[in-house]
Amino acid sequence: MTSTDAPARSKPAPQVRRPVTPPRRPRRPERSQTNLTLGASRTARVLALVVLGVAALVWLLPMAWALLTAFKSEQDASDPLHWLWPKHGFTLDGFSSVWERGDLPLWMLNSLLISAAVTVITVLVSAMAGYAFSRTLFAGRRWLFTLTVAAVLVPPQILIVPWFQQMLTLNLLDTYAAVILPQTVAPVMVFILKKHFDSLPKELEEAARIDGAGHWRIFWSVLLPLSRPMLAAVAIFVFIGAWNNFLWPFISTSDPSLMTLPVGITTVKDAYGIQYAQSMASAVLAALPLIVVFVFFQRHIVKSVATTGLGGQ
Repeated sequence: MTSTDAPARSKPAPQVRRPVTPPRRPRRPERSQTNLTLGASRTARVLALVVLGVAALVWLLPMAWALLTAFKSEQDASDPLHWLWPKHGFTLDGFSSVWERGDLPLWMLNSLLISAAVTVITVLVSAMAGYAFSRTLFAGRRWLFTLTVAAVLVPPQILIVPWFQQMLTLNLLDTYAAVILPQTVAPVMVFILKKHFDSLPKELEEAARIDGAGHWRIFWSVLLPLSRPMLAAVAIFVFIGAWNNFLWPFISTSDPSLMTLPVGITTVKDAYGIQYAQSMASAVLAALPLIVVFVFFQRHIVKSVATTGLGGQ
């Protein structure tokens, strides 16, 4: 065999050099589009923080003044020259005088019972009304919801006389029912819970209907467990409003054993004249339960403000 008969060796294919691509840089996270109204610059943020700090300081000054006055004696409380540091030092005489001259344990107990009852009834009724407006169809639904929203604009002081006439007709004056029942009417809570139920997915309701659940079972077992944060926020606002309410408990009751804390504090002040230390001590004692509620449930309060649209969302 000659060399020409040998199989020709295949030549390796020429290698094509591919262009080397530079490594990709990690993408920077996009900035949020929700910038401050004044702009996204550092100066604008500093200016916004300064304005917020001044507003917080202005809001805290009356509370700080009330707290300082509560721990002063009556002589130092009316002394303008020693408004920051009392001449005779701090004392608990204001708290002890209010505790001895008034019936604070009974007033606190009445306020707690009335506020708790108002909160439970209001949350339950408002949740049922909000569910009815959100997930059911009935005649006059739109007009009734329009009236509910319009009722938000009615000041409660206008309803004092009709409420009093109604309680007088029902022979409920000087009872717990007279103080509790009118305060359970809260159209704004109905509106908030209706909007919250609108935001829940309807697929959950449809799945429950396939399993044979009715309106009450869907409301109680499906939607309410999903609404616990919103219900907690609504309950906090209702409780604070009922605890601080002075006008209606003052009008609807004349029995000292039914007085709430705001009403009882005014009787101590009127009976013993204007005594600044005792008045501020009473105000501090009245605010202590609300401070405790706010400290433990502030997360729900902030969340409720964000989800109801009051925070601009």
